[in-house]
Amino acid sequence: MTTSHALIAFLVASSLLTITPGLDTMLVLRTAAIGGQKRAMAASLGICLGLLTWGICTSAGLGALLNASRFAYNLLRISGSGYLVFLGYRLIRRPKGVLIDTGELSSSSINDSASSDDPGRWFARGLFTNLLNPKVGIFYVTFLPLFLPTGSNAVGFSMLLASIHALEGIVWFSVLVAAVRPFSAWLGKKEAVKKLDYIMGTVFVGFGVKLLFADR
Repeated sequence: MTTSHALIAFLVASSLLTITPGLDTMLVLRTAAIGGQKRAMAASLGICLGLLTWGICTSAGLGALLNASRFAYNLLRISGSGYLVFLGYRLIRRPKGVLIDTGELSSSSINDSASSDDPGRWFARGLFTNLLNPKVGIFYVTFLPLFLPTGSNAVGFSMLLASIHALEGIVWFSVLVAAVRPFSAWLGKKEAVKKLDYIMGTVFVGFGVKLLFADR
């Protein structure tokens, strides 16, 4: 496989992977709907940094360690599962108060809260949601080598592929955040916020439980 063929094949495969709904997509959509664009993009950047970090770790051999060591995999799996269940529980237990700490929810209050809040908190949430999912590391271990050209530097080219995947994620999440904006007025209603939080909380708990009992 030549370098150009490898890059084209990876772009197609990783693009399909990026737009496939998953936990990262759910997190960005929920944050955009309830917390606003600034928070959603901060979470998106955190997720993409997580992807890049997994790519670097895979290139350095740490991803292979997760694949080979049951203890390392289980440790990260249990930590990630607990984190996701915790986030989901907060959404279900206290719907309207996880991202927005205001008494009455309105479109204006959401925008004001989103603009005044420290985006670093939401960046960290996206980052840890991604980093605490060992399946991302296992996926990179099995996925990236498929697109290494003959005679290429495995470490350098793997990092390049991971960077491309992270950039695709930023573009896709930007599209999702922009798509949610026209519905901000409806999403500012209190009942809509509660329903969305219950749904997303259930999804998060479901992902957490699935991760807890997942085999490698």
